[in-house]
Amino acid sequence: MIYGAMKFSIGGSLKLAFRPWVEGIENIPAEGPAILASNHLSFSDSFFLPAVLDRKVTFIAKAEYFTSPGVKGALTAAFFKGVGQLPVDRSGGRGAGEAAIASGIKVVESGELFGIYPEGTRSPDGRLYRGKPGGLARVALATGAPVIPVAMIDTEKIQPPGKVVPKLMRPGIRIGKPLDFSRYQGMEGDRFILRSLTDQVMYEIMKLSGQEYVDIYATAAKRRIADEAKADAAKDGAARADGKDTGTER
Repeated sequence: MIYGAMKFSIGGSLKLAFRPWVEGIENIPAEGPAILASNHLSFSDSFFLPAVLDRKVTFIAKAEYFTSPGVKGALTAAFFKGVGQLPVDRSGGRGAGEAAIASGIKVVESGELFGIYPEGTRSPDGRLYRGKPGGLARVALATGAPVIPVAMIDTEKIQPPGKVVPKLMRPGIRIGKPLDFSRYQGMEGDRFILRSLTDQVMYEIMKLSGQEYVDIYATAAKRRIADEAKADAAKDGAARADGKDTGTER
């Protein structure tokens, strides 16, 4: 009930304002379970994809979105519940990952659509990064559900970092043909199968999105970018200090 009302209001508003284009919508089954594996460019990805589908899609979201205090926290929790987000505490390391996987399996076994971002986090620069072999592959192998590759196009351009007001432009969504890994069902303990399945899905996402592929994890890329920014800031600070010492700073 809540989801339907939120989908009608939020989904309708998004489609009206941004007019997202969609290719391959026929690849989404009318009923039955499936896993939607998407690239991740923007916070808005989890809203645009459900907005263009007739069926509910459940994504994993940080538990903090559901537990913040006060009126704002209550409204935020209601919003995320309404758009089909599922709270998972991701602060506990491996235990958090297991909780997310268990939640995904539960969604799929109930016959619904489960949305997941194999990269594990948003791309820091618009490129496609190596998929993590845990969540996606384990949910697929535990359930036998088909995996549908999805490519979000240009969603990162709508609201770049630091921008408060979103840019009105048309994002795109390309939906690929379902991938059947049921022959490997029950083999989620085999790390080679997990890696192979994940890489195959990422290859299909790359073909759909046209993104440059980078064979490292996005989390490692973010750390490297942050370290480089700190190093540049330190160099700038040292240069300014040196300029003051020599009396040459302007």
